[in-house]
Amino acid sequence: MTNNITSRTFFKRAAIFFGGMLLSMSVAAAEGGSTLHAGNDLGDKASLQRGAQIYMNYCSGCHSLKYLRYSRMAEDLGLTEDEVMNNLNLSGAKFGEHVEVAMPHDPATKWFGKMPPDLSLIARSRGSDWIYTYLKSFYLDESRPLGWNNKLFPNASMPNPLWQLQGLQHAEFSAPDEIGERHVEALKVTQPGRLDAAQFDQVVRDVTNFLEYAGEPAALKRNSLGVWVLLFLAALTFLAYLLKQEYWKDVH
Repeated sequence: MTNNITSRTFFKRAAIFFGGMLLSMSVAAAEGGSTLHAGNDLGDKASLQRGAQIYMNYCSGCHSLKYLRYSRMAEDLGLTEDEVMNNLNLSGAKFGEHVEVAMPHDPATKWFGKMPPDLSLIARSRGSDWIYTYLKSFYLDESRPLGWNNKLFPNASMPNPLWQLQGLQHAEFSAPDEIGERHVEALKVTQPGRLDAAQFDQVVRDVTNFLEYAGEPAALKRNSLGVWVLLFLAALTFLAYLLKQEYWKDVH
């Protein structure tokens, strides 16, 4: 009886796991296809610093990071208060305040239909690979209100924030399917920007790295403390083993 219950539990959990995997795959397919691998490294402070600067210059005008403070960013990224306030604070906020946008709510709603979303937790909800792919998947589309579309997230209601760096990208479409729809097969930069492909790829990785940090700033310290916690547990286990040997040596 126990074995049967255990088997049923195992298969039930396996079904739930694979069901979740299939659901994730279907969502990815619905959003334009598979994602690329970002290959982030939260331990690379230089990358985080570059990502913070790029985000503040190109993204923070519309998207806030309302769960991240300027002071916390300075502490975690190894920056001074002057460096943060002079180079990263574009809204005039105080050092201890959160990263908010300077754009008023009413004009933003008029221009975009709604206030652009906060991106504090975008890396935790979507994943770093999704962000990396999204930022590289914009292409010109005259049928869209703002003239841009996105292969990963079709009909995205925003232009490419990094087009000056990447250049102008166009889509190559497939032949019409059975219902007459054409799908994006590839993207090609037709007018180069200020950066070449390798340099732009590094920019996107830095921004993605920074957004992953913004989603969980404590991860930097948690990861470093994790090594010491494991060493402590290993030492404690060894001492417990020696204590057990000493306690039971006369019994055996």
